[in-house]
Order: sequence, then structure tokens, then C-alpha cells
Amino acid sequence: MRNGLAKRLTLRDERGQMLAMLTVSVVALIACGAFVMDVGAWLQGHRATQAVADASALAGAQALPADTGTATAVALLYSTKNGGGVAGGDIQFASNTFTSDTIKVKARRTGAGFLSRVLGISSVNLTADAEARAYNLGEATYAAPFGISKSEPFLSGGGCPCYNVQTSFDLGKVGPGGFDVINIDGSKGGTGPGTLADWISDGLDQSMPLGWYYSDTGAKFSSSQVKDAMDARVGSVLLFPVYDAVQGNGSNLQYHIVGWAGFYMTGWTAHGNNATISGYLKHVAWEGLPSTSPTNYFGAVVVKLTG
Repeated sequence: MRNGLAKRLTLRDERGQMLAMLTVSVVALIACGAFVMDVGAWLQGHRATQAVADASALAGAQALPADTGTATAVALLYSTKNGGGVAGGDIQFASNTFTSDTIKVKARRTGAGFLSRVLGISSVNLTADAEARAYNLGEATYAAPFGISKSEPFLSGGGCPCYNVQTSFDLGKVGPGGFDVINIDGSKGGTGPGTLADWISDGLDQSMPLGWYYSDTGAKFSSSQVKDAMDARVGSVLLFPVYDAVQGNGSNLQYHIVGWAGFYMTGWTAHGNNATISGYLKHVAWEGLPSTSPTNYFGAVVVKLTG
């Protein structure tokens, strides 16, 4: 009798111990599962925070190196549009090729803990850093076919490049057969008015490196296609190649392209073989390949994330 009672009591004790161990194990599994689920949410939150930092840095860098005040305002605006996380004190500037050509942005957010609260974790801090730089534009995409001489006062005059100052320049006679119209695709000889009109309307849909380019011979401003293309670009920015020298004449006339200038066109007139384009120089962030050289900078930059 006593042995049977002892066995029953032992079994009850073992069952009680197993139940207690099972309860602890279940609680531990629930806690671990809760933590894993919140970690996944925090990782997603960190990716979103990084996206805010990247977008803010890229947006702000488009105003550099010309204006750190605008760069800060634009970076904060993009942060707000993407859910916030960047404050004024989280934005700094650094100098590389140019003074203040790089913006550094830190985004800060809080990731709430939900199921992980059972482990005493109510929230975590999410931070992300991004750095973007405005480079001098080296090779340009979507350039227009009109060359501007580097000697133009608004490009190389005292204190220039000079932005937002109303001016005009002539597409005048450079040499026999040359009117500052350039074969930006690297070809030689005259192009048809349709091709020139396409270049004016959309720019050259390929990368255009610096170097020597042949003149597009003959005047085409009397063409209805060219006129329509010019009229359509009034009120928009074109990217003009800037040249510092010419050589040859006629079909062999060449322009030495050394840089790029963004120009907001407010109007144009044609007179005989020549034309005059009115507007003002603008600081522009453009599509293309960067250059680490500070020479021949005329306000056109390409923006890249660097960190």
C-alpha cells in the first residue's frame, strides 16, 4: 500500500514539474517569437529611415555648391515629404572639389516595440546616414546643339558664373559656315533640320564627352521644324556646351568643348543666318558623368551619393 501511494505521489510530482517546465518553455517561445517579429519591423523601419536620408541628401546636393541655405531647406522638405526624421542640426556640409560641395544628412526615427514589450523593450532608436556630392559635370547627356563661347561675360566675367541675370548671346558667324551650331553627336558635316530640331527639343540622347566637335554647317533657323522646336523650348532650361577655342573652317570648323552651362531660355529671334537667344544662366543638376576637376565650371553639376 505504502509503495503504491509513493509511486502515485512521485508521478504527480513529475507531472507537476513537467507542466511547470512546459509553461516556462511556451512563455519563452512566445517571447522569442515576439522579439523576432519586432526585429523584422525594426529592420523595415531602418530601411525606410535610410531611404529618407538618401532622398534628402540627393535633393539637397542639387543646390550645391552654390547655396547651402537652399540645400538645407530642400533636404528638410524632402524629409518631411517622406515621413520626417531629419532636423536642421542633422545636416552638415563638407568641401572636396568645391567649397561646400557635399551634404551629410542623418535621419533619426523611433521604432516602437509591440510584442517585444514582454521582454521590457518598448522602442528602439533607428538612425541612418547619407552623403551626397555635387560634382562638376564631365560628360553630359541631353545636351543642346548650341555652343557658348567661354569668353561670354556672364560665364567668365568677374564674380561669375552669374546666375539669374538676364542676358543674351548671338549664334553668329564664327567662321566660314559656322554659326555656333555643333554636331553634338560627333559627326562631321551638315545635319538635316529634323535632326537639329530633335536635338533642340530633347537634347542628345547619349553621353557627350568634352573635346573637339565639328560645326553643323549652314544656317537652319528658317526651317519650320527648327522654329517650332525653338518656340517649344522657351520657358525651359537647355544645357549648352561651352567652348574655349575653334580651329579650321567650313566643314572642317571645330569647337573645343570644355564645359557645360544651364541656360533658361526666355525668348529667341532669327535674323538671316544668325539667331539670338535670350535668358539667363542657371545652376543646374544634370544627367551625366562626374568630373573631379574644378576647372571650367559654369554651374552644371551631376549629383551622386557618396556614402
